Amino acid sequence: MQKMEAEIRALQRKVFPGAGGEKIFTPEFTNAPTRRTVPGRAASNPATDISLRLESASRHIARLTARLGEVNERLAKIESAMVANEQAVRGDKLSTAVPALPTSKPVPPALTAVDTTAPAGPSPNRLDRVRAIVKPRTSDPADDDYSYGFRLWQAGLYPEARQQLKLFLAKYPRHGRISFARNLLGRAFLDEGKPREAATWFLDNYRSAKQGARAPDSLLFLAQAMHSLKDDKRACIALAEFGEVFAMESVGRLREHYRSVREEVACPQASATRDHA
Repeated sequence: MQKMEAEIRALQRKVFPGAGGEKIFTPEFTNAPTRRTVPGRAASNPATDISLRLESASRHIARLTARLGEVNERLAKIESAMVANEQAVRGDKLSTAVPALPTSKPVPPALTAVDTTAPAGPSPNRLDRVRAIVKPRTSDPADDDYSYGFRLWQAGLYPEARQQLKLFLAKYPRHGRISFARNLLGRAFLDEGKPREAATWFLDNYRSAKQGARAPDSLLFLAQAMHSLKDDKRACIALAEFGEVFAMESVGRLREHYRSVREEVACPQASATRDHA
């Protein structure tokens, strides 16, 4: 028996040589999992694998978010285009019904020291009235120019008010008071008994910015101007447009103005706007 064991050990040393000539038997399988290693890169571990997956997911989410932003931006542009188209259709319908005025759209004149509608050679009394109107001097020169025009109109100095308001429109075409200025310019004509010129400015103010602060006012004044020109048909069209587009104003800020204009203008039942009061 001892002899047999010695022969077996001798056979092992011969078939499986190890360091120093010792024979070693290496098992074919092990219980420990193996990981692939990339040449020139350290072997990964579970924590590293999870970190890499999270990083990849974050990049994917970022790409999706960017794409979603692009889609939302395109949808917003489409919606804006649809709204602008609808407003343009409404404006065209109104403009074709409003009279053929001297000019379809008034162009504010270049800066000038003289208003062509102002009387030549003002009397000393009128000059004194103009000098009595103090122009505001604040940190907002544009608003000061508009306010000065308003004060001139309020004092009944209509030609001077128109001159000042035209200067304001030419100097500050993007100011927040633009809708106010165009509407007031129309009123400075209407109050002096010039409804045709007034209608031009009222229509321009509405068509240029239907969401402007004084766009609804201009529609009502346009109806008044048409009535003064004995054109109630077009006055009723302006009133119908007001009732459709500015229903909230008809029962709010402009309720009394709307009611008074409707009492002046005799609109057929089919064209008249329902009284919301």
